[in-house]
Amino acid sequence: MNVYDFDGTIYDGDSAIDFYFFCLKRHPLIIRKLPRQFLGFFKYKLKKVTKEKFKEDFYSYFKCLKNIDEEVKVFWNRKNKKIKKWYLEQKTKNDLIISASPEFFLKPICHKLNINLLASRVNKKNGKYESLNCYGEEKVLRFKNSYRDKIINNFYTDSKSDFPLVKISKKAFLVEKNKIIDWPYNDYEK
Repeated sequence: MNVYDFDGTIYDGDSAIDFYFFCLKRHPLIIRKLPRQFLGFFKYKLKKVTKEKFKEDFYSYFKCLKNIDEEVKVFWNRKNKKIKKWYLEQKTKNDLIISASPEFFLKPICHKLNINLLASRVNKKNGKYESLNCYGEEKVLRFKNSYRDKIINNFYTDSKSDFPLVKISKKAFLVEKNKIIDWPYNDYEK
């Protein structure tokens, strides 16, 4: 099985940020959530709140969207071209995406690509987490709970934060834009 991170790995950029700006253009009134978002960001940087709480503050704009499913659908119809060509050329039916992005948000693009998904369970009506953020060690727990008897042959990521998945993979690759290199960090740094 080949496993991939999503944002910055097979998607050119951060899809959650792209979705926010996409929604802001279509629904300018979500700018009213900006003070809460900035406050959440500063609290997170000062280590006063968890990453989940910071993201909940960021995702608070979901409440302003009357039909978030339609927004997601339109977004992916426009942004599916940001799926990197190298991935499309090598994808297989057994591929798995493991991402910290909201599951409901990535589900349509993964369905279109015909690939499996494990991601953060976030309530699309209010932006609240319904489980832990699928990040770091949590990605390993989700994988092991869902794919007990499977082995990760190749793992692709753009981030050192995915080292817990690197450790359980036969082979790992670091993705820098469209360049794919063997995991470059020695065992101690992993």
